[in-house]
Amino acid sequence: MNTKKTTFLSLGSNQGNRLEYIQIAVNKIACSVGNIVSISSVYKTKSWGFESNDFLNVCIEVSLRLPLEKLWKEIEKIELSIGRVRDASTGYKSRTIDVDVLLIDDEIIVSKNLIVPHTKMLERNFVLIPLTEIAPHFNHPVVKQNLKTCLNNCSDNSEVFKTDLKINKPISISEKYNYIAIEGNIGAGKTTLSKMIGEDFNSRLVLERFADNPFLPKFYKNKDRYAFPLEMSFLADRYQQLSDGLAQYDLFKNLIVSDYYIFKSLIFSQITLQKDEYNLYRRVFDVMYKEITKPDLYIYLYQNTDRLIENIKKRGRSYETDIKPDYLDKIHNGYYNFIKSQQNLNTLIIDVSEMDFVKDINDYNSVINMIVNN
Repeated sequence: MNTKKTTFLSLGSNQGNRLEYIQIAVNKIACSVGNIVSISSVYKTKSWGFESNDFLNVCIEVSLRLPLEKLWKEIEKIELSIGRVRDASTGYKSRTIDVDVLLIDDEIIVSKNLIVPHTKMLERNFVLIPLTEIAPHFNHPVVKQNLKTCLNNCSDNSEVFKTDLKINKPISISEKYNYIAIEGNIGAGKTTLSKMIGEDFNSRLVLERFADNPFLPKFYKNKDRYAFPLEMSFLADRYQQLSDGLAQYDLFKNLIVSDYYIFKSLIFSQITLQKDEYNLYRRVFDVMYKEITKPDLYIYLYQNTDRLIENIKKRGRSYETDIKPDYLDKIHNGYYNFIKSQQNLNTLIIDVSEMDFVKDINDYNSVINMIVNN
């Protein structure tokens, strides 16, 4: 994923149900462009440059997760879906929705479809007033002045009226959940997804330290000999890491995302341990499990076995080369039985077998929307 960028957009409408059109656009932007950080008040202004109905205008701050080269196309797609009609004629005209990119961090961009900062923003009160409301100290990268100063220097005398209308801010993952656990079979992409969500939603990550386990390579060479010490060491490490990670409070990162849940230990131990070993292991596990905080949302990423084998080969870990399809099937069945048994765990199963949420932003957005709307 690209590093998220602070982006400001201006939205306006002067046709039909203006407030509803702006709300729909904001919701769609949250789904496909990035997390909505803040929304200005709704302002009413006379049409600019032509005679028509009054406009309603807002500005929003977005934490951009969409690559810049796709931003304009996505905005155009959103406008068209709300009835925006584009033609070859020039000049200002009425519209159901108009979305303009004003600023993207401190970047200066000149391309065929996108010029940032917006070339006309410093000349328009209906842009600067709502924008200054949500970001008065943000610096314009060309004039090197903050937006409050830019507004004071603006020569536009047109009136802008603050209304009592309101655009609702779409809820984000970090506002809906405090703790999300993401699990899946070997090679399902749970760690990758956890890191992507952590970056996009400023989350604290608790990632499994499997690479530091000295028993793991030995286990894949001699399962009978090393199964018990492997599972016990994993259990102890997972318990300590989750206990420490969930006990800490980060003022600026309220959402915790983990790429495993403690019950993973029981699922794998059922597959790898002999009966007497498992009975002993289960006694220890039950004591620890009572003390672990339960996630607000438990996500299981499902990948079919063929895709898992493909992913395992791609990442090229030497100790995973001998993993067999039947072993992966046993793990999946273990997770399936666990999910069925957990009546009080908020669970979301996402089939990512036909997705590539790393390379395809639309797939990633689909996953995010499933999580938000669960």
